[in-house]
Amino acid sequence: MIVANIEDYALRIIVALVLGSLIGAERQFHQRLAGMRTNALVCVGAALFVSNSALDPRGDPMRIAAQVVSGIGFLAGAVIFREGFTVQGLNTAATLWATAAVGSLAGAGYFIEAAVGTAVILFVHVVLRPHIGAINARTDSGAEVLTTFEFHAVCRQDIEERVRTALIAAVRQAKISLLAVYSDDVVQTSLVEVVADVAIGGPADAQLESVVTKLGIEPGVTSVSWKQVPPTAAEREMLPET
Repeated sequence: MIVANIEDYALRIIVALVLGSLIGAERQFHQRLAGMRTNALVCVGAALFVSNSALDPRGDPMRIAAQVVSGIGFLAGAVIFREGFTVQGLNTAATLWATAAVGSLAGAGYFIEAAVGTAVILFVHVVLRPHIGAINARTDSGAEVLTTFEFHAVCRQDIEERVRTALIAAVRQAKISLLAVYSDDVVQTSLVEVVADVAIGGPADAQLESVVTKLGIEPGVTSVSWKQVPPTAAEREMLPET
């Protein structure tokens, strides 16, 4: 466990860099919040802390590793947030936590154990992912499955801000998870289209119609509609992890 020389020290850091990059590459491919650089840095950082303590024969790498576990909690907590009734980022936070453990093993000189940990993390993300999708597809009708929709409200340009505010308020009153709100000009007119991307769990008709009804009575709104759409890569990250 004690660092023998500079070559030993460099090897531990390089192994951490390679393993962290492998984990991050899979995350980057799926366009998650924490990609290759973040996971590589977390892994290298954990290895640096643990291997630094191993430079001194009186050091205690395991005690430093315990501090790394506590410290990574603050970083992982930064990617967890709540939107409506859903919590996003748990998968990303758990990956960072596990990546720090891999780095700690590499920093302590346990290369085989660190490689095994990396393999298990990749197994969870790569091999288990399609199985989880199959389970979700077979979910009982009484279980909550999130579906993404778009609301479209066409209005005059001078009341765009008021309509955006009314749309956000209507979505939240209907207890719908709001993913994004944006506007587009209607070509060759003085109108603007306000669009809201939302996610709804379970039966959605009543909630959708509630929002349409509230927006439909807004002065200056010429049309209101909604449609079901597949989530974008960014929106998939905001949905509960599967």
